[in-house]
Amino acid sequence: MRFGCNVFERKNYGLCMNVSVGDFEFEWLGDWAELPSNDTVARGWSHHGMAFSNEGQIVTFHPAESLVVILTTEGELLRSFEIPVTEAHGLTLSTIGLNQSIWIADNGRKRDPNHDYDYMPDPLQGKVVRFSMSGLVEMELFEPTKAGLTGEPFSPTSVIAFDDHLGGNGDIWVADGYGKSIVHRYNSNGEYLLSIDGSKGAGRFDCPHSLWIDTRSGLAELLVADRANGRVQVFDMEGEYIRTIGAGYFERPTVFASYGENLLVGELNARLTVVGPNNELIGYIGDNTPVSEEPAWPNEPDENDIPRRTSRLVEGLFNSPHGISSDNDGNIYVSEWLIGGRYTKLRLIG
Repeated sequence: MRFGCNVFERKNYGLCMNVSVGDFEFEWLGDWAELPSNDTVARGWSHHGMAFSNEGQIVTFHPAESLVVILTTEGELLRSFEIPVTEAHGLTLSTIGLNQSIWIADNGRKRDPNHDYDYMPDPLQGKVVRFSMSGLVEMELFEPTKAGLTGEPFSPTSVIAFDDHLGGNGDIWVADGYGKSIVHRYNSNGEYLLSIDGSKGAGRFDCPHSLWIDTRSGLAELLVADRANGRVQVFDMEGEYIRTIGAGYFERPTVFASYGENLLVGELNARLTVVGPNNELIGYIGDNTPVSEEPAWPNEPDENDIPRRTSRLVEGLFNSPHGISSDNDGNIYVSEWLIGGRYTKLRLIG
């Protein structure tokens, strides 16, 4: 196992850094993304996902405004458009025929800089929405009333569709990670089918933060980032428990991305974890877990104990990964959870 970093000077780019894990080496490219130019970026508390499109573009979200942002892999802004959501907490792409759509899990609440970064008063009902690549609403999903659930309001954190290119039937899986800690299954028409809560697996979910459909073995499996329990529970596509992975090497698994025969897992406690084809630990990228113990992390407190953007950001080390994606060339893209956001590209160089 090999992981580490080294710093060097590169003409026109100043101080640069390489990071490595296993047999992979990357160039760390900080401040990579060109966001829509306005004065709200620096004040918004970034808390969203990102994905790589069939057109070779990065799809992500604005830290402060309800804007989908589409970038080239070099970080150049192509376009942005407004959508009617509070927060694009979970963002995945779905391919239907020749067309691709954007799935958004809107948890219904966002930290407000006008209220000392407390959550906005009177949070909206969480929802899941599928948009066209131009921002038109194609489908909406709400909490299933048939489930007979009580407790915390619906606050979905992740959504993923079992598309036909994955060998699927179009079923839609939704994680109510900030609400009742349960995962719902809908059919391709949005009709509720069933729910799973982990109790027939490794144990009751505690913040099922993200979902992923893993096809590395040749069979599709549903991964659930059981974040507060520090593990990933694995189910078949009918919702039957198969196994648990990472209980010995995860701390707070938060988000997934495919990486060839490997799996990338963003952990909120400041690192990317690379999992091998047999679900073994390959290593960590940008491991900075102690930072999560700092006051007011992922930010820092001002003189009045109000959160402000942290000054503890370090090249080569993560602060709070929340959205990740990879492209066809083996590059990795990361968005982080903090005031002002942080968008990093790891360019594969070896």
